[in-house]
Amino acid sequence: MNRDDLPLDRQLRQEILFARERVYRFGKATPLERLNLPGPGPEIWVKREDLSAVKSYKWRGACNRMAMLTRAEAARGVVTASAGNHAQGVALAARTLAIRARIYMPRSTPKVKQNAVRHHGGEFVEIHLSGDSYDEAVSAARADEAASGAVYVHAYDDLKVMAGQGTLADEIVLSGHGPFDAAYLQIGGGGLAAGVSTWLKTYWPDIDIVGVEGVGQASMKAALAAGKPVALDDVDLFCDGTAVRKAGELPFQICRHTLSRIETVTNAEVSEAIRALWEGLRCISEPSGAMGLAAVLKNREALAGKRVLVVLCGANVDFLQLGLIAQSVGMGNKTSRTLRVRIPERAGTMLELLDTCFEGLDIADFQYGKTDALEAWPAFTIHADDPAVLDALPAKLDAHGFAWEDLTGAVDIAFRAIPLRGDLLKNTAFLRLDFYERPGALHDFLDRRIRGNASLCYFNYRHSGERIGRALIGLDFPSPYERDALLMTIPRHGEGYRLCETVDEATQKRLLGQP
Repeated sequence: MNRDDLPLDRQLRQEILFARERVYRFGKATPLERLNLPGPGPEIWVKREDLSAVKSYKWRGACNRMAMLTRAEAARGVVTASAGNHAQGVALAARTLAIRARIYMPRSTPKVKQNAVRHHGGEFVEIHLSGDSYDEAVSAARADEAASGAVYVHAYDDLKVMAGQGTLADEIVLSGHGPFDAAYLQIGGGGLAAGVSTWLKTYWPDIDIVGVEGVGQASMKAALAAGKPVALDDVDLFCDGTAVRKAGELPFQICRHTLSRIETVTNAEVSEAIRALWEGLRCISEPSGAMGLAAVLKNREALAGKRVLVVLCGANVDFLQLGLIAQSVGMGNKTSRTLRVRIPERAGTMLELLDTCFEGLDIADFQYGKTDALEAWPAFTIHADDPAVLDALPAKLDAHGFAWEDLTGAVDIAFRAIPLRGDLLKNTAFLRLDFYERPGALHDFLDRRIRGNASLCYFNYRHSGERIGRALIGLDFPSPYERDALLMTIPRHGEGYRLCETVDEATQKRLLGQP
């Protein structure tokens, strides 16, 4: 029987066997490492594709496909579209095989991925930035294919590419750490999930294979529901490596049989998984690389006692994105909660609130601007390792007579849109303050240095992960004499704090909305 006449899954298994003979001329096997997390839960093993030559698993499929080009096809060159990681695999193969490659990438592709393509491909690659999405880059690459006759190397909808990705599963089987009860595999177009699930199911038929997609990019989930690949109207780009509008036809045909279900994860859950990988393995994952672990952490209690596999599929993250990832850790899940609390607009009431309901809590974000003469609505974001601490906070506020509302995930909080009415203020002073990130340091400053006739009219603070916290504080006084007296007498340095500067007049006017 001709190999092409075999069922698709059997073809894929055979191609994975043949891929073994090709991919290791381009790169080496990657390790499988145990991730130890505190507390009860599953035994988690991480396939470290971030340690490959291109910091992603994508070299496997691209190199396997390009190694199979005939001499005539190689002479025509190749063309492809990629969000970044597949492009690096094509670039690596192009340089190794001395084949010319034109690579189309969205204009929003992180610089780290563009630079890596140039590094791996050298003189053999050309980068063309086209469109704002992967699909638009594909359209441009396909037009190039039609006009030039170059061979199109698909990022996922190709049997040889899927087979190359399957070699990472072969390494898992040969590692001796299996069998596994479950594997959580992230999905963009589906090439990784198809290749890996097919191979794992071959050796461990009872393994539970779970596909993982972002909430705003679940193309395979939509395909399974519709019975065929369908295009999503919108695609969230936070996990840019899996931001695919439509699942591949071939991966869909495989995944519909090998996956038990699809789990979706939020960007905040992915960010928590990135932190877990950093704390457990001291590695930094790109958002797509941590999606499998995000789903495991989401189901941690149900998976307790089981041996679970995840693939850290890439580490090509733009350095500037790390700030957004760190900021979103805890947002939208049980470890973080943002509450806006109503207090009377009079001197000392903010400290009263901190002394009672928020005593001993980890305030990660504090936003407040005076907008009413009679009442204030400061917003606090609280982090806690124990969700019970957050669950108990509303009852504590109720018991002390404070009205409150939950603003967790609110847009104005996320964008730090802090309103302030300058017309309600009389004699203001704004201070830039540094203080040690330890319990009580900020409270002690307010209690010992500000308590009295000064009213807090503005507060802007967010925990940055440093040992030093930084805050911009606005104070309003009944008279200019009291304001000037404080500014003249307050020590520049004190226990737990350093007064960096008194904000200049021009900045103060901007804060107050004055011309």
